[in-house]
Amino acid sequence: MITRDQVRTVIDHTVCDNEGNKIGKAKHVFLDDVTGEPEWVSVKTGLFGSSETFVPIHQAAMVDDRLQVPYAKDTVKDAPNVDVDAGGHLSEAEEQRLYEHYGIDWDGAWQQANQPGQSGWAASGTGTA
Repeated sequence: MITRDQVRTVIDHTVCDNEGNKIGKAKHVFLDDVTGEPEWVSVKTGLFGSSETFVPIHQAAMVDDRLQVPYAKDTVKDAPNVDVDAGGHLSEAEEQRLYEHYGIDWDGAWQQANQPGQSGWAASGTGTA
């Protein structure tokens, strides 16, 4: 789990998938509006870092100077497109699409985030989350 104190160490580091394959470079970390905890990392992917993809950061970890996320490279690269330049904030609809893509239960995550002293996500179904 990446904490608020670790956010600066994540930026500009290589992001790898659950098997150690390079996905891209961490560009931005987005905090949850309710808890203030790191929720998403945007990853520059593609030729010359021309694309930016959102990945849940809750179950990510810094491993050997890389950010390792618990998702396959193809899953990350196939994530829904989100407009990063739209005020530096994800809309509820964008966030819900991302939750669904990564197999994270939207309702469970919302309820958990809104309970005092709680942080974390509820996995949906049998996905990789």
